[in-house]
Amino acid sequence: MLLLIAALAFVIMVIFSYIGLGGYISERDAVALRLKALDTHKDAGAVIHEEMSLSLKDRLVSPIFEAISRFMSSVVPSAVSDSLEEKLVSANGFHGLSAAQFFGLAGVSGTLLAVLTWEILMITKQPSNKIIAYCLIAFLLGIILPFLLLEQKIARRKANLMHELPDVLDLLTVSVEAGLGFDGALIKLSEKMKGEMVDEFTRMLQEMRIGVPRREALKSLAKRCNTQDVTLFTGALIQADQLGVSISKVLRIQSVEMREKRRQRAEEQAMKAPVKMLFPLVFFIFPAILIVLLGPAVLQIIGMMSNK
Repeated sequence: MLLLIAALAFVIMVIFSYIGLGGYISERDAVALRLKALDTHKDAGAVIHEEMSLSLKDRLVSPIFEAISRFMSSVVPSAVSDSLEEKLVSANGFHGLSAAQFFGLAGVSGTLLAVLTWEILMITKQPSNKIIAYCLIAFLLGIILPFLLLEQKIARRKANLMHELPDVLDLLTVSVEAGLGFDGALIKLSEKMKGEMVDEFTRMLQEMRIGVPRREALKSLAKRCNTQDVTLFTGALIQADQLGVSISKVLRIQSVEMREKRRQRAEEQAMKAPVKMLFPLVFFIFPAILIVLLGPAVLQIIGMMSNK
């Protein structure tokens, strides 16, 4: 309770201080700006004008957010940070945030939700014990919310990758069988198709162009995608490269297998559909049908009984 009041008072104090002293530059800041002007061979007034022309986000919000991110990352165990880094790689990033910034986002969202809950409960004049309990629950929910959004993005991306992989492998197979090398097939793929799986193969091609061995590029691809299908495909290519097996044959086999897996997943989803439709039918559709069909008969029976 006291912590929430202190946090809210601190935020209000910072906002009013910024509004009241928005045009003021302290002597220390002025000296720093002049030193910066000397280093960059610019006029001090131009540097000051450049600094003052920054938006509120760059001057106030971003430094506070970075400070919160550093604090949150310092109190979180390194194993949790490493796990979050892997999740961010699997999700192909989360709005460009690093692991430390993501922890900062979780802390900010938890604090804001707790403060908002406290404000609402204070307006409604709830007891103090309820305010503390609800604020703690809101704080935990606010921290968990970014992680739930991240997991949702990872699941959606994995589904897209598994759906696009058979089509990508078909084009790679056709290109290699037509006489192109594996690198040339990747170039043709990036030119002819779009999608998340194509972006991953394009990134792998760029890694190989800067000197990364194909084996390491394939391992990085499997790590970024973090799906069973891509892992099996990259493992088959690495094994074929080590044993000297023709890549076209491996691609043909993998293409057929991945398309068969996609068909099996579609059949599995179709078999789950009746079970998923059961609850809406029982609780929403069947009662409406019964009312429409039996309603007039019930009214007539009630009328006949009342006349007797």
